[in-house]
Amino acid sequence: MTNGLILPSRALIQSEDASRIRHDYERFRCGMPGEIENYLLETYKLDVSSRYGARRIKNPFGKAAGQLSLNLNQVQGDITAGLGFVVLKTVIAEDDKGVRSMKDWAVKESKMVVSRITGKESGEQGWNVTWQGRGWHGSLASYIEFFKAALELGRGGGTVIVPSCKYHLPGPEERDFQMEEYAYTTRLLEQIWRAAGQEGPLQMEKDFSPTLAGSDKAKQQETVLNWLREVPRRIKNCLPNGSIVLGIKLMNTIFTDNFQIRAFRALLEEGEQRPDYIVYANRLYDQGRRFAGKMGAAYGGPDLSARNLRILTELRSMELRGQLAAPIPALSGTGNVHSGKMALEYALRGAASVQMHTMFQKPGSAYGMRIGTKTERALHELYFHPVTGLVPWMLHLREAKETPDHDGVLSFQAVTEWYRNKGKDYFLA
Repeated sequence: MTNGLILPSRALIQSEDASRIRHDYERFRCGMPGEIENYLLETYKLDVSSRYGARRIKNPFGKAAGQLSLNLNQVQGDITAGLGFVVLKTVIAEDDKGVRSMKDWAVKESKMVVSRITGKESGEQGWNVTWQGRGWHGSLASYIEFFKAALELGRGGGTVIVPSCKYHLPGPEERDFQMEEYAYTTRLLEQIWRAAGQEGPLQMEKDFSPTLAGSDKAKQQETVLNWLREVPRRIKNCLPNGSIVLGIKLMNTIFTDNFQIRAFRALLEEGEQRPDYIVYANRLYDQGRRFAGKMGAAYGGPDLSARNLRILTELRSMELRGQLAAPIPALSGTGNVHSGKMALEYALRGAASVQMHTMFQKPGSAYGMRIGTKTERALHELYFHPVTGLVPWMLHLREAKETPDHDGVLSFQAVTEWYRNKGKDYFLA
């Protein structure tokens, strides 16, 4: 354990395994084999299938909602590359007359700026993407057409596709939530899901970006807590019981760690309905950072993952001690997932999947693969990097007997159970 991480600085694996990983990393620089999951199972006895919310996914790697998932070419490229899931760009809810209370969030992106960043806590170097864009800038009708076509692509390619939505969040001066927008948008998304022949109920994410900062409302703690208590119930009540699997994308607030845990507990313990899964937690906010002529900008990098892992560790400790009213629901981790090793840090705290954005934005020279799309290059790095890849670190966990295997096969899902089994003492220390 170093710098709040569970995994040591170096993977301890058999020399023949290390040699094979280096060989695969080099030979796959010009392209990885199709159905990489089968290759990992046959060659390394690793099962990387997992779950994202209610859906089974072929691998734990997904693309987070954003400007990299707003058109069909991007979605098709991610499917071809082999991502486990894609969360589409966040649409802004509207009513049947086209009115959007959160229309200020429907802003087309400016150019993204990718740069190196140094963690304030660890001094570690990382990558950061800065931009001023917000949600889907088009109409709900245009998003629905995009959603419909993306579902068809995903079904053909074995990649799970889900929508993301931002609903009205009232400030202290407003009397209530705009439920006409909630109902119309949610029902329309569910109709498209069902018409596309998707398995099971509609699965979707609710984006809580205003808790990040970007709005004066985020400065008012009780307002944020009220949103977290109320929103899951209001979304779920738009559809018949059992018709939706709701993921809440819980953002980092601008407040302390104590308030972050308070917010998490408000979401899980104080509302009439809980989310079915939680996405935790992307972006930090620096009110003193200047970007595009404005003060205040979101950022990521090492400080982001450090905070996320610290909060998740504390929450798991509380859960194991019986200090939460109910177990934490399924988790999808996000925030500075720059390597397979970092993906496993989230998994060791119970995250069954990880979502990324910056990992697909780095300059070409930052990847080991010399050709291919950014998604293909990212997956090559995530799986096979000899020092930080998923393969060496899953093999490390097997060698250390930290996770059980079945008939010689170690599954990613077994890693997500570590916190309540072999790793329980770590969280109760």
